[in-house]
Amino acid sequence: MALADCADSVASVITVPEPFAEWRTRVDGGAGREWVQSLPALVERLRKQWHLTIDDAEPLHGALSLVVLVRRGEQRLALRLAWLESAAEDEALALRAWQGRGVVELLDADPDAGALLLERLDHTRSLHTLPLWDAAEVAGSLIRTLAVAAPPGLHTLSEVAAGISDSVPRRQRALGDPVPPGWVEAACRYADELGPAGEQVLIHADLHYGNVLAGTRQPWLAIDVRPLRGAPEYSVPELIWNRADELHTDADVRRLLRLVADAGSLDLEAAHGWVVARCVDYWLWGVERGLTIDPARCERILNALVPKRQPGGRPAPSEERECFEDT
Repeated sequence: MALADCADSVASVITVPEPFAEWRTRVDGGAGREWVQSLPALVERLRKQWHLTIDDAEPLHGALSLVVLVRRGEQRLALRLAWLESAAEDEALALRAWQGRGVVELLDADPDAGALLLERLDHTRSLHTLPLWDAAEVAGSLIRTLAVAAPPGLHTLSEVAAGISDSVPRRQRALGDPVPPGWVEAACRYADELGPAGEQVLIHADLHYGNVLAGTRQPWLAIDVRPLRGAPEYSVPELIWNRADELHTDADVRRLLRLVADAGSLDLEAAHGWVVARCVDYWLWGVERGLTIDPARCERILNALVPKRQPGGRPAPSEERECFEDT
């Protein structure tokens, strides 16, 4: 996206990648466009404020944030600029609680600007570069590493779960019932049961293979934190659907679920329940945005974990046991 309306002295600081600009505009309309256009000026302000030198490299990006590679003296750092709705204040709070243990280290923060100054990791090496089963074991162990005492003031998993059970039936009806009814019922039931249950710790609620990068002080470190206070099993589902195309059989789905749970010393049944609840929620999210791949992946996983033929969406006892077998 051309930023011709920015002053020349500012626009030359960085160029916002076209795909990122287009995505934020598509998702957030005029507000997203205005935010994207404000980024060069923001980078220039933070460069002066934090005494940074900007590397001669195109900024990196995900769906919600832009990352500018910078230096401060001999330190190689990353300046992350997040869409303000992604709650940079909560992320800074969580990063300070983790103190770099299993996660990228925070050096400075300007939450009002959605800006975090972070240690630089190797963005060319995420867990996507490892074979699935090795990557899943690393990610599962990170779930346990990150399960520390939660600082006060964070949103809770109970709030998120209530939102799932409240919104899923309404969204399902509005979209013409794309998800089999038994799975919708199961998702709501699991959200109601699991929201307040289990450990109440600090968790990374957006932990997928692309959000774990290679580091130097530790082999693998989590990034792009979306912190919640709740049970760590909530972090499992994205590790199941994110590489679902590599799961060739129902047994592979169940094996992956068990592997992640074992690596993180997690409650397998709670992890199973969160996979069901979040797959239905994510399926509807994908349909709402006109996506096709993600809903298909969710259906693939649910087929392996919750047989449609079972009334109410809950597997029969023999089928429930099969869901938890490492086959």
